[in-house]
Amino acid sequence: MSGPERQFPATLLAPGAAEAPVFLLAEPLSFWGGLDSSTGRIIDRWHPQKDEIITGKILMMKAGRGSSSGSSVLAEAIRLGKGPAGIVLLSRDAIVTVGAMVAAELYGIACPVVMARVEDWAAISSASRLMLQATGDAAFIALP
Repeated sequence: MSGPERQFPATLLAPGAAEAPVFLLAEPLSFWGGLDSSTGRIIDRWHPQKDEIITGKILMMKAGRGSSSGSSVLAEAIRLGKGPAGIVLLSRDAIVTVGAMVAAELYGIACPVVMARVEDWAAISSASRLMLQATGDAAFIALP
């Protein structure tokens, strides 16, 4: 990972480190029924970004959207190498966090999940690439 130009503190939800292009969701996404875990493709027919691929990107979403089964879909996508590189939320989401934690525990694959501050959202969501560092009990988001 390259050295960051600008850092923003974040809340650690699931540990890991990632640097990747940003994929900003226009609307919340339910992984259950909304993501094909074998391709990383958004399949929710009502989502404005249907058919887009989230694989290997820093997925930014203000909040998750439902089904508790979404944790297993996210974990499976991560296991298959089709999940996001990391996730930035604006509000806590247990389903997303658990999915990433399960992937780390069962498959040894980290997908960091962090919660950004409201005052930083505009700056980080307009970036083309982000770096996430979430280790120990600290986390930050950086513009590399």
